[in-house]
Amino acid sequence: MESLKSAYEALLERYKNLVVLQTATWLLRWDMRTMMPPAGVSLRSEQLALLERLSHRMATDPEVGRLLKEIMGHAGFESLGEVERRNVELIKKTYDEATALPEELVAETAKQRAVTVSVWEKAKAKRDYEPFKPELGKLLELRKKAAELLMEVKGTKTPYDALIDIYEPKMTAEEIDRVFRELKSGLVKLIDKCLSSEQPRIDFLHRIVPIEVQRRISRAIAEFVGYDIWSEKAWGRIDESEHPFTSGYYGDIRITTHYYEDAFYKSLFSVLHECGHALYDGNLPEEWRYQPVGEACSMGFHESQSRFVENIVGRSHEFWSYFYPKLREMVGVLDDVELQDFVRAVNIVKPGKIRVDADEVTYGLHIIIRFELEKALFEDKVDVDELPEVWNERYEKYLGVEIQHPSEGVMQDIHWASGSYGYFPSYALGNIIGGQLLSVMERELPDWRERVEAGSFKEVREWLRMHVHRYGNLYDPPRLIEVATGSPLKVEPFLRYLEEKYSKLYGF
Repeated sequence: MESLKSAYEALLERYKNLVVLQTATWLLRWDMRTMMPPAGVSLRSEQLALLERLSHRMATDPEVGRLLKEIMGHAGFESLGEVERRNVELIKKTYDEATALPEELVAETAKQRAVTVSVWEKAKAKRDYEPFKPELGKLLELRKKAAELLMEVKGTKTPYDALIDIYEPKMTAEEIDRVFRELKSGLVKLIDKCLSSEQPRIDFLHRIVPIEVQRRISRAIAEFVGYDIWSEKAWGRIDESEHPFTSGYYGDIRITTHYYEDAFYKSLFSVLHECGHALYDGNLPEEWRYQPVGEACSMGFHESQSRFVENIVGRSHEFWSYFYPKLREMVGVLDDVELQDFVRAVNIVKPGKIRVDADEVTYGLHIIIRFELEKALFEDKVDVDELPEVWNERYEKYLGVEIQHPSEGVMQDIHWASGSYGYFPSYALGNIIGGQLLSVMERELPDWRERVEAGSFKEVREWLRMHVHRYGNLYDPPRLIEVATGSPLKVEPFLRYLEEKYSKLYGF
């Protein structure tokens, strides 16, 4: 029997190799969505399928299973430190889940994902669901097969729960249902109050701002939050894609945005959002690089960071007190718009069709709709043919808006095209977690607003690092919520934050 230490080190070395290979896969996906010429999709799908096949072989190598058995059966396992035990437990989870999925299914899914995303981009541009539908159907069936297999190894009640667990460990659709009912009730009441109040003017948000000017704005925002894209040791960069995203690993964390000449504010807030993601990844403990604990806790926590930076800070009066003079100078089209009018405009509560454009208050309803539809898809209560119609009905019922074409409806997001079922709930969970974090930060850093107004974000960034980033994946989400805030997941702090903020903005 080999020593516990040598077995543990051998296990970590194998995990490191897997991470390195997976980061190469991420880079190819980033290139596919930013730089790759359209004709490259066929080759790229083959490349990604091969890399996924190799990753699967590495993750399911019998030697990994042998090392895990050796370590976990060793008399000294319980005497390992907290980090070491957590690493072993997370690798065991990865191994069990990977071995539950046949290699052919993994490779076929990777290939189909690349094809479906490519078709989605073209179909969205043409506002035509028909060419997208069959590819979406193929990918959905592949994810259903995976969900059935994962359900057994994860011990979940339903296949959909098995997919939710990928993004939000220890969370179930039943629990999300409970949380979302409370969230929806509070949001609907607040929306009614805002819509019955005097509405802000927003026409100036659609004045023409050249793309190059918007790129300069993005760089200024990155500098404010501390996302390094300019120094000799820069670890980030900003590029352009159809759908904004963040991708990368220690030392190489990239974000994208999408620019609109007649809606400069969209890229501005998407950059703030993606910078929140990048700061989380960029502040993970360096000593945990290539270890399972050196990753984010969950997508819900990831979204708590992105939406904290985008909304709680980025849409605050204090941030704009500092940044608005700079923005005015850069765009040259806001000289007649006062600060308070601008702040009210970027915080307008207005039910709309597009999730990424939604305000803080109505945003949760966009997520609730997607969650309900995903659940229905995996319960076979809705099929791909019916999806646009059911989507449109929910938007009419929940948000009172009429969808004109599928590109502003069911095809607006990339998530289903990329097979990311179970991801959407994380956005709303992130808002809720962000509200809890804010309630604690208000007590521990009571002058944070004054510091932001003075042009300093470093105090807020450091507070988030100490309460979230530095823990990496040391804890499952329910435990990290308690460690960071002192209480389990609660909706009330987020609803209270919204009520206080918007009662001031709307005067009710």
